[in-house]
Amino acid sequence: SDDELRLVLDQLLDPRGDEWWNSFYKDRAKPCPFFVEWPDEGLIDQATSGYLPKGRALEFGCGNGRNAVFMARQGLDVVAVDFSRQAIDWATERVRAANVGVELRCESAFETPIEPASFDVIYDSGCFHHLAPHRRVPYVERVCAALKPGGWFGLVCFRPEGGSGFSDLEVYERRSLGGGLGYSEAALREIWGPRLTIRTLRQMRKGDPQAGTFGEDFLWTLWAQKAR
Repeated sequence: SDDELRLVLDQLLDPRGDEWWNSFYKDRAKPCPFFVEWPDEGLIDQATSGYLPKGRALEFGCGNGRNAVFMARQGLDVVAVDFSRQAIDWATERVRAANVGVELRCESAFETPIEPASFDVIYDSGCFHHLAPHRRVPYVERVCAALKPGGWFGLVCFRPEGGSGFSDLEVYERRSLGGGLGYSEAALREIWGPRLTIRTLRQMRKGDPQAGTFGEDFLWTLWAQKAR
Protein backbone atom coordinates (compact mmCIF):
# COMPACT_ATOMS: atom_id res chain seq x y z
CA SER A 1 0.00 0.00 0.00
CA ASP A 2 0.99 3.66 -0.27
CA ASP A 3 1.24 3.92 3.52
CA GLU A 4 3.58 0.91 3.69
CA LEU A 5 5.76 2.35 0.93
CA ARG A 6 6.02 5.66 2.78
CA LEU A 7 7.11 3.85 5.94
CA VAL A 8 9.83 2.06 3.96
CA LEU A 9 11.01 5.38 2.50
CA ASP A 10 11.00 6.90 6.00
CA GLN A 11 13.49 4.24 7.05
CA LEU A 12 15.86 5.21 4.23
CA LEU A 13 16.37 8.69 5.62
CA ASP A 14 18.43 9.93 8.53
CA PRO A 15 15.93 9.71 11.41
CA ARG A 16 14.68 12.99 12.79
CA GLY A 17 12.38 11.60 15.43
CA ASP A 18 11.44 12.98 18.82
CA GLU A 19 14.92 12.36 20.24
CA TRP A 20 16.57 14.55 17.56
CA TRP A 21 14.05 17.36 17.97
CA ASN A 22 14.20 17.19 21.77
CA SER A 23 17.96 17.70 21.53
CA PHE A 24 17.39 20.59 19.09
CA TYR A 25 15.03 22.42 21.47
CA LYS A 26 16.90 21.60 24.70
CA ASP A 27 19.26 24.60 24.63
CA ARG A 28 16.89 27.55 24.45
CA ALA A 29 19.76 30.07 24.57
CA LYS A 30 21.46 28.91 21.37
CA PRO A 31 21.48 31.34 18.42
CA CYS A 32 18.51 29.99 16.48
CA PRO A 33 16.54 32.61 14.47
CA PHE A 34 13.10 31.45 15.58
CA PHE A 35 13.94 30.89 19.26
CA VAL A 36 12.26 34.23 19.95
CA GLU A 37 8.98 35.25 21.52
CA TRP A 38 7.56 37.26 18.60
CA PRO A 39 5.07 35.98 16.03
CA ASP A 40 5.73 35.85 12.29
CA GLU A 41 5.37 39.17 10.49
CA GLY A 42 3.15 37.53 7.84
CA LEU A 43 0.79 36.20 10.50
CA ILE A 44 0.54 39.68 12.00
CA ASP A 45 -0.13 41.06 8.50
CA GLN A 46 -2.95 38.58 7.98
CA ALA A 47 -4.54 39.58 11.29
CA THR A 48 -4.20 43.34 10.85
CA SER A 49 -5.56 43.10 7.29
CA GLY A 50 -8.70 41.45 8.61
CA TYR A 51 -8.11 38.12 6.87
CA LEU A 52 -7.49 36.03 9.98
CA PRO A 53 -10.96 34.61 10.68
CA LYS A 54 -12.38 33.89 14.09
CA GLY A 55 -13.06 30.32 15.08
CA ARG A 56 -10.63 27.41 15.35
CA ALA A 57 -6.94 27.36 14.42
CA LEU A 58 -4.53 24.45 14.08
CA GLU A 59 -0.76 24.92 14.05
CA PHE A 60 1.60 22.21 12.83
CA GLY A 61 5.15 22.40 14.20
CA CYS A 62 4.31 24.99 16.86
CA GLY A 63 7.80 25.01 18.40
CA ASN A 64 7.94 27.29 21.42
CA GLY A 65 4.37 28.49 20.93
CA ARG A 66 5.02 32.07 19.81
CA ASN A 67 2.54 31.96 16.90
CA ALA A 68 -0.03 29.89 18.82
CA VAL A 69 -0.07 32.52 21.58
CA PHE A 70 -0.54 35.29 19.02
CA MET A 71 -3.48 33.50 17.40
CA ALA A 72 -5.07 32.86 20.78
CA ARG A 73 -4.75 36.57 21.55
CA GLN A 74 -6.66 37.26 18.33
CA GLY A 75 -9.59 35.30 19.77
CA LEU A 76 -8.97 32.00 17.99
CA ASP A 77 -9.47 28.63 19.67
CA VAL A 78 -6.00 27.16 19.02
CA VAL A 79 -4.73 23.58 18.81
CA ALA A 80 -0.92 23.53 18.53
CA VAL A 81 0.98 20.36 17.60
CA ASP A 82 4.69 19.53 17.75
CA PHE A 83 6.64 16.28 17.63
CA SER A 84 9.12 17.42 20.29
CA ARG A 85 8.33 17.14 24.01
CA GLN A 86 10.93 19.83 24.72
CA ALA A 87 9.15 22.19 22.31
CA ILE A 88 5.75 21.46 23.87
CA ASP A 89 7.15 22.03 27.38
CA TRP A 90 8.51 25.41 26.25
CA ALA A 91 5.20 26.27 24.57
CA THR A 92 3.32 25.27 27.74
CA GLU A 93 5.36 27.77 29.76
CA ARG A 94 4.74 30.48 27.18
CA VAL A 95 0.99 29.81 27.03
CA ARG A 96 0.73 29.97 30.83
CA ALA A 97 2.76 33.18 31.01
CA ALA A 98 0.51 34.75 28.34
CA ASN A 99 -2.61 33.55 30.18
CA VAL A 100 -4.28 32.33 26.99
CA GLY A 101 -6.03 29.09 26.12
CA VAL A 102 -4.13 26.81 23.72
CA GLU A 103 -4.53 23.03 23.43
CA LEU A 104 -1.00 21.68 23.08
CA ARG A 105 -0.36 18.21 21.62
CA CYS A 106 2.95 16.36 21.51
CA GLU A 107 2.19 14.36 18.38
CA SER A 108 3.08 13.91 14.73
CA ALA A 109 1.27 16.12 12.23
CA PHE A 110 0.21 12.90 10.50
CA GLU A 111 -1.11 11.16 13.61
CA THR A 112 -2.85 13.83 15.66
CA PRO A 113 -6.65 13.31 15.42
CA ILE A 114 -8.38 15.85 13.17
CA GLU A 115 -12.03 15.98 12.23
CA PRO A 116 -12.68 16.83 8.55
CA ALA A 117 -13.51 20.47 7.79
CA SER A 118 -13.04 21.48 11.43
CA PHE A 119 -10.58 24.40 11.30
CA ASP A 120 -10.92 27.98 10.07
CA VAL A 121 -7.13 28.50 10.01
CA ILE A 122 -4.22 26.09 9.66
CA TYR A 123 -0.75 27.51 10.18
CA ASP A 124 2.67 26.01 9.52
CA SER A 125 5.83 27.97 10.27
CA GLY A 126 8.74 25.64 9.57
CA CYS A 127 7.16 22.18 9.53
CA PHE A 128 6.56 21.67 5.80
CA HIS A 129 10.18 22.13 4.70
CA HIS A 130 11.23 19.31 7.05
CA LEU A 131 8.93 16.82 5.30
CA ALA A 132 10.48 14.27 2.96
CA PRO A 133 9.23 14.39 -0.65
CA HIS A 134 7.10 11.26 -0.22
CA ARG A 135 5.28 12.93 2.69
CA ARG A 136 4.24 16.05 0.74
CA VAL A 137 1.07 14.81 -0.90
CA PRO A 138 -0.36 13.23 2.30
CA TYR A 139 0.42 16.47 4.15
CA VAL A 140 -1.32 18.65 1.55
CA GLU A 141 -4.31 16.30 1.63
CA ARG A 142 -4.41 16.42 5.43
CA VAL A 143 -4.32 20.24 5.51
CA CYS A 144 -6.99 20.62 2.84
CA ALA A 145 -9.30 18.03 4.41
CA ALA A 146 -9.03 19.70 7.84
CA LEU A 147 -9.88 23.20 6.57
CA LYS A 148 -13.46 24.41 6.57
CA PRO A 149 -14.79 25.78 3.26
CA GLY A 150 -13.42 29.32 3.00
CA GLY A 151 -10.72 28.52 5.57
CA TRP A 152 -7.17 29.86 5.36
CA PHE A 153 -3.81 28.07 5.26
CA GLY A 154 -0.68 30.00 6.23
CA LEU A 155 2.82 28.70 5.49
CA VAL A 156 6.35 29.84 6.24
CA CYS A 157 9.03 27.74 4.57
CA PHE A 158 12.54 27.92 3.13
CA ARG A 159 13.20 29.71 -0.11
CA PRO A 160 15.89 28.01 -2.27
CA GLU A 161 18.67 30.01 -0.59
CA GLY A 162 17.40 29.03 2.87
CA GLY A 163 17.27 25.29 2.34
CA SER A 164 19.83 22.55 1.84
CA GLY A 165 19.78 22.80 -1.94
CA PHE A 166 19.02 19.08 -2.24
CA SER A 167 16.73 17.94 -5.03
CA ASP A 168 14.11 15.30 -4.28
CA LEU A 169 16.39 12.66 -5.81
CA GLU A 170 19.37 13.84 -3.76
CA VAL A 171 17.32 13.49 -0.56
CA TYR A 172 17.20 9.73 -1.14
CA GLU A 173 20.74 9.48 -2.53
CA ARG A 174 22.12 11.24 0.55
CA ARG A 175 19.47 9.78 2.88
CA SER A 176 18.95 13.22 4.36
CA LEU A 177 17.01 16.48 3.89
CA GLY A 178 20.17 18.33 4.89
CA GLY A 179 18.45 20.56 7.43
CA GLY A 180 15.35 21.31 5.37
CA LEU A 181 14.31 21.70 1.75
CA GLY A 182 14.14 25.00 -0.08
CA TYR A 183 11.25 25.66 -2.47
CA SER A 184 10.94 27.86 -5.53
CA GLU A 185 7.84 29.95 -6.09
CA ALA A 186 6.89 27.67 -8.98
CA ALA A 187 7.21 24.57 -6.79
CA LEU A 188 4.97 26.02 -4.08
CA ARG A 189 2.35 27.00 -6.65
CA GLU A 190 2.50 23.50 -8.15
CA ILE A 191 2.13 21.83 -4.73
CA TRP A 192 -0.57 24.02 -3.17
CA GLY A 193 -2.22 25.77 -6.13
CA PRO A 194 -4.35 22.86 -7.39
CA ARG A 195 -6.05 22.46 -4.01
CA LEU A 196 -6.17 26.00 -2.61
CA THR A 197 -6.36 29.53 -4.01
CA ILE A 198 -3.05 31.23 -3.29
CA ARG A 199 -3.77 34.79 -2.14
CA THR A 200 -0.27 35.80 -0.99
CA LEU A 201 3.14 34.38 -1.85
CA ARG A 202 6.09 36.65 -1.10
CA GLN A 203 9.53 36.79 0.42
CA MET A 204 9.30 37.17 4.18
CA ARG A 205 10.39 40.53 5.54
CA LYS A 206 13.14 40.78 8.14
CA GLY A 207 11.67 40.92 11.61
CA ASP A 208 11.92 43.86 13.95
CA PRO A 209 12.45 42.98 17.62
CA GLN A 210 11.50 46.53 18.57
CA ALA A 211 8.12 46.02 16.89
CA GLY A 212 7.82 42.46 18.19
CA THR A 213 7.91 40.69 14.82
CA PHE A 214 9.84 37.68 13.53
CA GLY A 215 10.97 37.39 9.94
CA GLU A 216 13.90 36.19 7.82
CA ASP A 217 14.38 36.96 4.14
CA PHE A 218 15.44 33.36 3.33
CA LEU A 219 11.83 32.31 4.00
CA TRP A 220 8.55 32.46 2.08
CA THR A 221 5.22 33.68 3.41
CA LEU A 222 2.24 32.00 1.77
CA TRP A 223 -1.48 32.41 2.45
CA ALA A 224 -4.02 30.32 0.58
CA GLN A 225 -7.78 29.83 0.88
CA LYS A 226 -10.01 26.81 0.46
CA ALA A 227 -12.99 27.22 -1.85
CA ARG A 228 -16.30 27.93 -0.16
